[in-house]
Amino acid sequence: MDEQSSALKGRRAVVTGASGGLGRAIALELACRGCQLLLVGRNQARLDAVVNDVARAGGQAALQVADFTDEKAAERVAARAGETLGSVDILINCAGVFPVASLAETSIADFDACFVVNVRTPFLLMKHFAPAMAQRGWGRIVNVGSSSAYAGFPETSVYCASKHALLGLSRALYQELKKSGVRVFCLSPGSIQTEMGRKVRGQLYETFMRPDEVARYVTFVMSFDAEMISEEVRLNRLNVQ
Repeated sequence: MDEQSSALKGRRAVVTGASGGLGRAIALELACRGCQLLLVGRNQARLDAVVNDVARAGGQAALQVADFTDEKAAERVAARAGETLGSVDILINCAGVFPVASLAETSIADFDACFVVNVRTPFLLMKHFAPAMAQRGWGRIVNVGSSSAYAGFPETSVYCASKHALLGLSRALYQELKKSGVRVFCLSPGSIQTEMGRKVRGQLYETFMRPDEVARYVTFVMSFDAEMISEEVRLNRLNVQ
């Protein structure tokens, strides 16, 4: 078994946003690599479906329903991970919200909710899980950013700001944790064929990347376990039109 096939086998992973299109795809990829999973999302029925999909793929998964606009949600996820996995080797921060509104139409509540889900929650989960990863000398943290972390677009000012913040947080923690064996990645894809992707304006949905493509890349970059690391990754669609 080569390095890329074996590095993730038997690892225990928490995947947030697992009831969405990309989170589900990442969960299935991790299951196929032999990981044990805790799947976190807002929708119980969708999480149940993903757990069943993981089982059909030969994997094991527990679930936790969580709405990260609730201040205690991250704490409950951490507790559930302790109950179901014991310790956590991999954290995938995939949960996110994508508010689309002009500056005039955006309220303080909208701003706060976006930053709570897109920035505060990844921070809290990393703060909880990273120290134990460092003690064991091995860990993988993937923060799912966006092409909006590198640009700005009309009517998405708060979303773009949150993804810029997540990128900065990831860059800093990459430097802080790398000597302890914990690798922090910020993976920033462009538009993806998901429900969230359907909210993107002015682009052809049919040209967007598929969730399974991005998920395969996530597991690929995490699987290198020697000297090389892709600390910051941008994924874009091949739009030839």
